[in-house]
Formats: sequence, structure tokens, C-alpha cells
Amino acid sequence: MKSGSILKHGLIILSLFGLIFLLHNITNRENWKYHTVSAMYKLQDRIFCSHLGQPPSPEEELEERDILDSIAWPQPPSSAAPPALCQTSDPAHSLFTIVPSRNGRRRYVGDQLEVLVHLHDFEGRPKRYGGDFLLARLHSPEYKAGVAGQVLDHKNGLYSARFPLLWEGSAQVEVTMVHSSEAVAVLRRLREKRPDRVYFVSLFRLGLRSETTVCNVCLPRDQGPLCNYTDPYSGEPWYCYKPKMLACDARINHAKGGYLKNVITNKEALLFQSDVNVKVPIHASTTDTINVLPFRKESGSPKTDPVKMATSGYYYQDSWRPLGGVPMRRFDGASAIAQCLTNKVVYMYGDSTVRQWFEYLLNVLPDMKEFNLQTPKKVGPLMAVDSTHNILLKYRCHGPPIRFSTVTASELRYIANELDGLAGGPNTVVALSIWSHFSTFPAEVYVRRLRHIRKAVARLLDRAPGTAVAVRTANPQALGGDVSLYNSDWFSLQLDAVLRAAFKGLDVMLVDAWQMCVAHRQPHHLHPPTAIVKNMVDMMLSYVCRDGAGNNV
Repeated sequence: MKSGSILKHGLIILSLFGLIFLLHNITNRENWKYHTVSAMYKLQDRIFCSHLGQPPSPEEELEERDILDSIAWPQPPSSAAPPALCQTSDPAHSLFTIVPSRNGRRRYVGDQLEVLVHLHDFEGRPKRYGGDFLLARLHSPEYKAGVAGQVLDHKNGLYSARFPLLWEGSAQVEVTMVHSSEAVAVLRRLREKRPDRVYFVSLFRLGLRSETTVCNVCLPRDQGPLCNYTDPYSGEPWYCYKPKMLACDARINHAKGGYLKNVITNKEALLFQSDVNVKVPIHASTTDTINVLPFRKESGSPKTDPVKMATSGYYYQDSWRPLGGVPMRRFDGASAIAQCLTNKVVYMYGDSTVRQWFEYLLNVLPDMKEFNLQTPKKVGPLMAVDSTHNILLKYRCHGPPIRFSTVTASELRYIANELDGLAGGPNTVVALSIWSHFSTFPAEVYVRRLRHIRKAVARLLDRAPGTAVAVRTANPQALGGDVSLYNSDWFSLQLDAVLRAAFKGLDVMLVDAWQMCVAHRQPHHLHPPTAIVKNMVDMMLSYVCRDGAGNNV
């Protein structure tokens, strides 16, 4: 009886210890968020650590300055206090006018159309400074045709939108104010001062003990010791707060922690109202429609102008028609796609917008079978095989910062390192898309990441010149609710310009997702509809099989 009593009391004591341990763990996991958010709010007055990582060479530093200068945006006049809403740009009071053609003559294919946009505030007064973010499109619903306009800021409240006339028939002008200049000023401040507004976490675990801490490209050291996960090859910085009871090597995953709220004032929030001053159309003062006549042979060949040179292509019957570079081919059947990709390995690296390409090819190729890697569908890595045509598709997400739900720590890979591991060659295709998850960071962070990727692409092309590399640009998206504060099209446009500059001069195919989405009749979405994705993939395939491999169907 005595030994039984001792055993009974021992089990009770062990159970109590276990309960205390469990409650301690739960408390740790519940409290990390509040401690972290409080700490992260203190970041807003600090200088963000964009200097972390490998220092750039003098040439790279000069290139970075040139890139940052190229994306400089006009700012509203400085004042002691931000303007009242009534003094800011109002699309409902603004208007655009189609500039009459020279000498009142008719318009023909090959001509250029100009539209003058007048911005006014909420009280109808003309704006006297620039910096508003506008998008323009010329389209013909009847022909499923469209082209993005080139917008020029005159910095006095007036804007010009210019379009090359590329098809005949009736065409309609569409001008949209995405953000007022005052809203852009807020977004610029958020980008530079509040990169913490999207925060990341990692789970650490050893045995039964687990802790969750906050991670980011840069963290203030006065909030506690840090775990340094800077990549030893590319030098990309990444840090997590060290768990109180666990070692840094106990990290098992990475995830998006969430979005910080109340990062702007109530007065600033008035600048981001759906259907009021975010992505709202500006109406024409008179007509918004023109008629375009067929190209005139007597006028000679169409002249090359800056507007047409800046226009990468246009839609006609929902088919993208590039204005330069590799001729576009339509891959309307599975057999044409399969013939183009036969005996090839396609590596796709980046965010979910290039994962769409993987999903598209998986769906349209009947012989393509996904290999179950026991990984989340929206995270990856993913792999599919077409054994009939000897095609291998692989997708892997890029390294942090990445806002996916949960990525196993062992699967966090940087694109530059992955590219350095490829043999390359004429049967290797690489597709890259990396932009969306950098929208909350200063542009310097993105410039650094692209610098490493560009170097890796250059090394790949040097050792295997036949490798086909396609780079997908950024695209606009829906901006409902407070999405603008984290994923504004203005952020994406800036990233898009940086990406184009970073890959300029390299032998890669630039798939212009920005213009392909702006020109299309479908509403903007972070993940464009299948009709647009098909045209993007067709552009990539046209580049891969530009020497005539495969047959059109």
C-alpha cells in the first residue's frame, strides 16, 4: 500500500509539472504577438537597415543610385500640415479631353492619339502640382482590343496620355486615377519608414517546447538578442528574435505573421477610399471615343515614335501582339505546347504569380502529371512530369521576405543560389517572378535582391548560353479596403521599373505583365485571369521555341 501511495503521488506531481509546462508554452505563443507588435511600432522612427548584407561595389552603388533616381516621383508642396481632403485630387471633379488631330484631319492606323487630363480637387479647383498616379487605356470591346497609354506628368495638375493607334474601327479612351498625389506621399512615407507593417514569424521547437518570434530583414537590437539567418552565399540578410528558451537552430518554419493596423492617421485614411479616390475613372469632358481608319499606304511606313517604343504590345481578339522583340506565336493546343517543351526542364522560381504558369501548364497538358511532394499547393515546392514528351516542370518559391502561410525552414531558398545550382543548356527553361512580397520595403531592399539574381542569371548564361530565361514583370491588382497600404499599384509600378532596369542588357525575355494587364478588358487582379496568363505563357514559349521548334495549331 505504501509503495502504491508513493507511485500515485508521483504521478500527480508529474502531471502537475506537465500542466505547468504546457500552460507556459501556451502563454509564450499567445503573448509573442503583443510583445512583438509593441516592439515593431517602435521601428517607425528608426532608419531601416537597408545597408545590411554584402556591401555593393562602387559600380553597383552608382547603378543603385541611378535606378533609385529613375523611379523618383513628384511630391506635393511641403507644408506644416497635410492638406484637407477637399484640397486633394478628386476624380469625380477631374476630366480629360481628346486633343484634336493636326489640322482636324482623320485618324489612321499608325498615328498617335493624345489625351489631356485635368486634375481638380473636391471643391472643383484645378490642381497646381503633379504626382497623381494615373492609368490610361485605349480599347475596343467589339474587337477585344486594348493598349496601355503612356502617361506624362506635367507637374502642374495637367497630364498627357498618349496611345499608338494600332487597329482600325471605333476605340474608347479610359483614364483612371489610382491614387492622388497626396495619397502617394503617404505611401512613400510608409515604404521608407514602416517596412514593419507586414511582419513575419518563425516557429522554434525542440521536443515538447516551442516558441514563436518575429522575423524581418532588419530588427531593432534593443528588443532582444537576434538569430542571424543571413544567407552565406548571396549575403541576403534575415533575422529573427532569439527564443528565450531555445537555440537559433531550432527554427522549423517561416510564415507571414500579419498586417499591422493603424499605420496611418484618420485624416490620411480619407485618401484611401474605394469608389471615392482609389482606382476611380476620370470622365471625358465631351467624347471619349474616336474612329480609326485603315493605314494609308501613301503616307509611307509608320514612323517610330517614343510612345510606340514604350508600348510593348497590344491586344486584338484577346491575343497579345508584341510590337518588338520575339514574334508572338499562339500555342492554342496542348500538342503545340508539348512539342515546344519536349525534352525540356522548366524551372519556375518566385512568387505565386509565376506559380500560375505552373498551374496553367499542368491544366492544359493532358499528359502532365503532378508528382505529390507532400507540400502545400500554394507554397510548394511543386513538380510535374510528362513522361510521354519527357517534360519536367518544377516550381519553388523565393526566399524571405515571403508572405506565404507557412514555409518549412529547410525549403527557404534564394533564387540566386538555385540558379547557381543549374547546369543549364538548350533544354533548360527558367521563369522568374519576384516582386509582390517586396512592396512594403524600401526600394533598396529590392534592388539588392535583383542584383544578386541578375548576377546569377549572367553566370548561368555564361556557362550555358543556350538556356532560355524569361522574367515576368509586376502587374496591377484590385485595391479594395486597406490593400493600398500594403500592396498598392504604386508600389508595384515602382518595383516594375526597378526590375526592368535590373535586367536591361541581359539576354532574357521580359514578359510585360504590367502592360498586358493594363491593356486587357478584365478587371485588375493580383493573379490575372486565365486569358492573360495564357498570353504570358505563349510569350515565354515563343521565346523558348523562337528557332522554329514546335508547330502552331
